[in-house]
Amino acid sequence: MTRPAWAPQEVDLDRPSAARVYDYYLGGSHNFAVDREMARRAIADWPELPQIMRSNRAFLRRAVRWCVAQGVDQFLDIGSGIPTVGAVHEVARTDDPAVRVVYVDVDPVAVAHSVALLDGVPGTGAVQADLCDVDGVLDDPVVRDVLDLDRPVALLVVALLHFVADDREPAAALARYRERLAPGSLLVLSHASADGAPDRAGDHIALYRRTATPMSMRPYDAVLRFFDGFDLVEPGLVPLSTWRPDGAADGDARVPGYAGVGRRD
Repeated sequence: MTRPAWAPQEVDLDRPSAARVYDYYLGGSHNFAVDREMARRAIADWPELPQIMRSNRAFLRRAVRWCVAQGVDQFLDIGSGIPTVGAVHEVARTDDPAVRVVYVDVDPVAVAHSVALLDGVPGTGAVQADLCDVDGVLDDPVVRDVLDLDRPVALLVVALLHFVADDREPAAALARYRERLAPGSLLVLSHASADGAPDRAGDHIALYRRTATPMSMRPYDAVLRFFDGFDLVEPGLVPLSTWRPDGAADGDARVPGYAGVGRRD
């Protein structure tokens, strides 16, 4: 296919990307034919997938606004994906125009779009980095310029950790973030799970093996361990759509996956 102007040269147009597939699920336009084909195959096996993605996005909005209500005005969004309507800074600034946000993603397309979207938007930045390179993220000049790590930060890892395999030790990475972030910082997390839908999980996981970020659906207890060292706020780690719902638009409570927010003392 012809490379679109917005796609960096290093991006492989023939291999699907989890970030671009997610963009397609949300109705975005920054995806390739190979991403759309993968998404269509996934939806054929699991028709509720677009609703799951919308429910996850609704959780992100609710959690961001809750964090702002607690007085947290700094956000580090890791695995932010390709920007779409309702980005973190847009949601947060409806309640506090002074909120500062840095978006981090390992996908060069996602970062390229973040940079373009944020051009001229004060108090924001975008970084290409890996979640597990904790010091590389927190010591990045953009992060240091936008955020004050001596004050509380909301660390967002929403719909990310199921793309981080156990052998990369994501729990150890989160523990390292906890050590380096200021008291009062918050961990906002959602995670896909096969709990309640084991018959569909296998084919879905197999599809994501075609991408650079294969999927690891984890059970409840494994997701709960990511909050070690954080105090879970009410209602705890719960099904995705039941975390402080604010209306029918939040989605179906049967959507598989878990969500929660923890506070660092």
